[in-house]
Amino acid sequence: MSSATPVRRKLLVALCAAAVALLPSAPPGLAGTAGVSAQGVPDRPAPGPTPDPSLPAHALATAAAPLDNPLKGFARFYQPGTDPNAGYPLSLTWGYFGLSEVMTNATTCASYDWTVVERTLDAIAAAGNHAAIRFYLEYPGGGTGSHPGNGIPPCFTGHVAMRHNAYWDVTSPDYDNPYLVNGLKDFITAFAARYDGDPRLGYIHLGLIGLWGEWHTWPYDTDTSGDTYPNLMPTNANAAEILNAYHRAFTKTRLELRYADLAGGAADGLSSIGYHDDSFCYRESGQGVTLPMSLGGAPWAQLQKALEHGVENRWTTASMGGEVRPEIQSTAFANWPGGAGAVDNMKACIELEHTTWKINERSLDYSPTDPNVAAAVRLMGYDLTVRNAYFHDTAQGTTKVGVQIANTGVAPFYYPWTVSLGLKDRAGTVVRTWDTSWDLRQVQPTRIRAFPDWQVGADPTYRDFGHPRYFDAPITLSGLNTGDYRLVLKVKNPLETVNANAKKLRFANAGQHADGWLDLGGMTVGAGQAGYEAEDPGNTRAGGAVTSACGGCSGGAKVGYLGNGGTLTFNNVDGGGGGTRTVTLHYASQESRTGTVQANGLTPQTVLFPPTADWVTTRTTTVTLPLRAGRGNTITIANPSGWAPDIDKITVG
Repeated sequence: MSSATPVRRKLLVALCAAAVALLPSAPPGLAGTAGVSAQGVPDRPAPGPTPDPSLPAHALATAAAPLDNPLKGFARFYQPGTDPNAGYPLSLTWGYFGLSEVMTNATTCASYDWTVVERTLDAIAAAGNHAAIRFYLEYPGGGTGSHPGNGIPPCFTGHVAMRHNAYWDVTSPDYDNPYLVNGLKDFITAFAARYDGDPRLGYIHLGLIGLWGEWHTWPYDTDTSGDTYPNLMPTNANAAEILNAYHRAFTKTRLELRYADLAGGAADGLSSIGYHDDSFCYRESGQGVTLPMSLGGAPWAQLQKALEHGVENRWTTASMGGEVRPEIQSTAFANWPGGAGAVDNMKACIELEHTTWKINERSLDYSPTDPNVAAAVRLMGYDLTVRNAYFHDTAQGTTKVGVQIANTGVAPFYYPWTVSLGLKDRAGTVVRTWDTSWDLRQVQPTRIRAFPDWQVGADPTYRDFGHPRYFDAPITLSGLNTGDYRLVLKVKNPLETVNANAKKLRFANAGQHADGWLDLGGMTVGAGQAGYEAEDPGNTRAGGAVTSACGGCSGGAKVGYLGNGGTLTFNNVDGGGGGTRTVTLHYASQESRTGTVQANGLTPQTVLFPPTADWVTTRTTTVTLPLRAGRGNTITIANPSGWAPDIDKITVG
């Protein structure tokens, strides 16, 4: 362990104290084993539209995605005065708040002071990161940082009975008290009215109930059969009221609940409520607390309860967060993809939970070049690659652009961020953009790991799930100067409206730039025509046709000895939207010659080529040919009864 600052030492003590809560016995309400009622293998999403066959496909090279893509990976605690981006790359920062810091008025529970929240969110956003937060009423050990150990609002005094949790030496309010329940519900409504959809926020834990807001009061919990401690948790009905208040109030920002069986499983039917495992991938007493019993987990393990409530596939619509158990954070990935000692099979934990993000304070000490950590982070959440871009190399007026996106992570992207197309000029300046209606949430992981409980094969068994998703949109080029541009794509991070330096969503492609724009390829705009050099190695020369130097030709070379058996075929000619197209032939011939021009093996046309000044000076003539849509066209030049001219290139208008 590296040396820690006093602030950090206090934080680590608090983290380890929180972890101890689960050591002696099962978490609240999780004792025993219910009959498994797993949802089972999820239905594959529909594949979506197929690429437009009229658009030429441009394959994009892949590359490793960056480690600090937004809304995924690790989060560390917000600590004023420290660099939130120090240590291992990240894009999330975690923050706790005592409810008493917002509900400060002792005479009314209907007054809220959001100063502490605003200050924290602004500081996190200033570092380019999103915040993940939780409110609490009880924090053992005297609180965290500047936040109090007793987060109970003063307006509850005299209205709500207070109990003492002697194990943790904290005050626990009566969570079944109607005054408290209504006060919390009103707070949730006000919280959402101010912050739902706030671009600074990534994830919210429901919090509020129990120690650290983790919805347990161990050992004063529902499991009273083996101890003498009273139950300080709310009834399932009152806990469900809090849960449903969150569900009604927040429709944009992602919410996460601690366990699947809380509030009697009230979240079972709420597809927008995710879960957070705060003891992620830990093993104690020979049992895992994340993986299900079928993989050596305890009866109260996070994924065991998910299976029993049939929500093991909740990740398809809601995020999975939480915290890497503090005791194992420093060594969690040392034995990747497996585990050792107190670290369970880490790859299985990520793949079966479909983890998007985790608090991991000790990631501060990780090496940014550690390949094990990098593999885990890239597997977490989304990992998007644009496999192909679809567009015409030369376009004018209104044209269509398409992309095919694949997701090799374990979860989808959960927010409807705007995807934009753009054009960059030769200087790299974006000169025009077009917003699309494309929804990245539709790009589901291409394969998933099966639970042994599904009984579809020995572990590990993987099944195909999502498909590479095709999107397209029209763009209008009118008003742009003619010339060469780079077609680009960007996913807009709403946090950029607060801080232009917010972390950009970046694809796992070689053409991805740090400014967020992904290069899709070159496009010529305007009245210009697509050109094809005769000497291009992708063309077919036959019957004695040869390439030779030509100082006056566009590419410095030409193809001659055409005719009398010699032929030149241009392959992969872009016919645009298809139909009759004007083809311009650039040639050199010191004498008048004729030749035949044939498209796609159809009837050849005989063309007259007037003489040029010499064999290296070119001129042009045109022919009208029927071309198919897209790039699957061929144009062949020959002369069955004599010599044809030497060919420099052709252009298609």
